[in-house]
Amino acid sequence: MATTGGVHKRCLTFTLHLILAAVAVHQSLATASPPGRPERGRYQVTGTNGSVCLLAHMGLQLNISFASVSLNKTVQDVVNLEPNATKPSGSCDAESATLRLSADKTNLTFFFTLNTTSNKYHVSAISLSASWPDMKEPFSARNGSLDYLRGTLGYSYMCREEQTLDVVRALSINTFQLQVQPFGLTRNQFGTAEECQLDQDNMLIAIVVGAALAGLVLIVLVAYLIGRRRSHAGYQTI
Repeated sequence: MATTGGVHKRCLTFTLHLILAAVAVHQSLATASPPGRPERGRYQVTGTNGSVCLLAHMGLQLNISFASVSLNKTVQDVVNLEPNATKPSGSCDAESATLRLSADKTNLTFFFTLNTTSNKYHVSAISLSASWPDMKEPFSARNGSLDYLRGTLGYSYMCREEQTLDVVRALSINTFQLQVQPFGLTRNQFGTAEECQLDQDNMLIAIVVGAALAGLVLIVLVAYLIGRRRSHAGYQTI
């Protein structure tokens, strides 16, 4: 009986270890799973005259590769920027504007440039500094030769679809439901929106699909009417 009890005890211990291991694996998978769509934040920058000179409404998701302390290797992390925990700041000049978004140990800055000849603006640079608990050393990246979010003076740039802004090899930014205007605001409001190519392509696809469905319905209706007419004609002959 003592031997049987020992076997049962070892079985229970082994089962308990399996359960704990399964729980650990589940927690690890849950931690590693990427976050969902980020919440859309509403950010603004006020000029020296007290009026809003830059507006930006968007959800932001950071994709960062860094050296992990716990895993002792380079990992890629996907982090949503939380609007409620993010403080906007920046500045506006005649031909340049900045939007700085500061969260806990994270600073993301967009630099906008206006071409006064063409009256076109764009994001010309993006920088990010971060110091997260699992990083071996603080992360810092900047690219000053970008050409994103191109718009026209007095108009806002809009892109409802998710788009990716590649900054450097170790950093890219996903934007969601984006609308931004760094120059030419009137009454602290967005100007007429210029939609991005992604939105235009999706609208075109929707129109094509809708037209195809309408054509199919029309064909079915015509075939039905022809068949019905032939059916009535056959009854008259009889």
